[in-house]
Amino acid sequence: MARVDWQVAFPTLTPAQISRLHHYGQERPTREGDLLFREGDPHYDFFVILDGEVEILDHPGPSPRVLARHGAGRFLGEVNMFTGQRVYLTGRVSKAGRVLAIPPARLREIVAMLPDLSELIVNAFLMRRLILLGGPATEMLRIIGSRYSRDTLRLREFAVANRLPHIWMDLEADPHAEAMLRELGIRPEETPIVVWQGREVRRNPSSAELVELVGLDAGRGTGELLDLVVVGAGPAGLAAALYGASEGLRTVAVEALAVGGQASTSSKIENYLGFPAGISGAELAARARLQAEKFGAYISMPSEAVKLHCEGDAYVVELADGSRLTTHSVIIATGASYRRLPVPRMREMEGAGVYYSATETEALLCRGDAVAIVGGGNSAGQAAVFMAEEARRVYVIIRGGDLGKSMSRYLVARIENTRNIEVVTQTEIAELLGPSHLTGLRVRNKQTGEMRELAVRALFVFTGADPHTEWLRGTLAMDDHGFILTGPALPHTQDRAQGWVLDTRSPHLLETSLPGVFATGDVRSGSTKRVASAVGEGSIAVRMVHDYLAQGPSPRPAPEAGTREEHAPSH
Repeated sequence: MARVDWQVAFPTLTPAQISRLHHYGQERPTREGDLLFREGDPHYDFFVILDGEVEILDHPGPSPRVLARHGAGRFLGEVNMFTGQRVYLTGRVSKAGRVLAIPPARLREIVAMLPDLSELIVNAFLMRRLILLGGPATEMLRIIGSRYSRDTLRLREFAVANRLPHIWMDLEADPHAEAMLRELGIRPEETPIVVWQGREVRRNPSSAELVELVGLDAGRGTGELLDLVVVGAGPAGLAAALYGASEGLRTVAVEALAVGGQASTSSKIENYLGFPAGISGAELAARARLQAEKFGAYISMPSEAVKLHCEGDAYVVELADGSRLTTHSVIIATGASYRRLPVPRMREMEGAGVYYSATETEALLCRGDAVAIVGGGNSAGQAAVFMAEEARRVYVIIRGGDLGKSMSRYLVARIENTRNIEVVTQTEIAELLGPSHLTGLRVRNKQTGEMRELAVRALFVFTGADPHTEWLRGTLAMDDHGFILTGPALPHTQDRAQGWVLDTRSPHLLETSLPGVFATGDVRSGSTKRVASAVGEGSIAVRMVHDYLAQGPSPRPAPEAGTREEHAPSH
């Protein structure tokens, strides 16, 4: 976890800065004992303390712990002011005085219009969330379950991906877990459970239920005509949402799984411009999300897109929960899903020793154990170096004979110079060992046929991915592998599901076979599978959206036989 910079987290505003903020809020007198906000509140104002003192408590009940005290010049709030999450702590006036109360909507204006204050506030919010992730606020959300449970892993990964302060109580290792279950009247076999504010219990909740519990509203954007819907919130989708919102487009991004996409599973990205010390994928995604949301983009998660079609003069993106987003334009950035190894019991062992990401969540499970990583790309290399810090031994298994064929040279050098990493070449996995969770692997040398057993507690799979385009088959032109064709790669045809049909103009570089629908990042045919490339494509696509919107009406597609007429959007 990144180091907390306390000066960044709790700056003191100058009188001149406070004076500039007065335009956006109202002064309010405070009395000793007043609660400005309390744990669990769905909304609260951005408070600047003008006089007096406010203390931050872990809860509003009897005998609370005082976590911090803030005097004149300090401001209160954290990233949930942009994300909509419920409040994790309580703010109580300890010395009477005055505060400047600024509603969240006006705070968005501040961060959009006042760059110097925006930097100060956003950096403070990021640092405060970092403090919350490792502090007493974690007690507000507890996940209790077995480390070998696939559903426990799903809930933990969701909490980590959304940077939700929480505590995980492992049934196998935490002596307090079973005691808490007895207190709640829940049997171990009924886990995993989620406990909110120490009293509200959800048995194995879905991701959507968890979103509702913590206050992330997933319904915003439905029922209104939007300028842009971004499907997918990996690096490409987050960049598109950021640039769309910052340039005045009414923008909603929907994400089915985790903000950050595959990049969020990278333990450390060391070759991304501007981060010489490297940055984790989860941290990069969290910063990008906050950056997009501060400009007014709304990121809905979990929201799975299941259909795209025309309706009147707009596109409609239908979601799995039955809701609909109506929009002038669409950017598809759904990325790709991990490819499973053709080995028996792979699906059975997922979450019970088989993983597709190597983050702090998995590292804590594997501390002191031996682990194996399959794959020869950068993601596998980053995972190997990261896991070597916690694991006793790391085996990197590749089918070829040379890591350098598909891995960046700096990672190859790092692996070669890490004593507890062993590269196993010309090898494939033949069998997963263990009754209900992974205890080892049986591997086969492709050249000699020799079998070998590796006693490992975890297997991390980084063997590529397949495009997440099943929901678009028959709607957009794709290549033979299911990646979306764009721009010059589109053949000129009479069928929009096969290629470009307009004679009046050529498609934009990232435009799909449907005018006004664009594809970016890993889902696009011919894309470069790098974070920097995805971010670049996301920003470029928004420029093309502006060009498309400025062009005026597009010819409407002919209706399919036996269906009602559907139209391409016009503007």
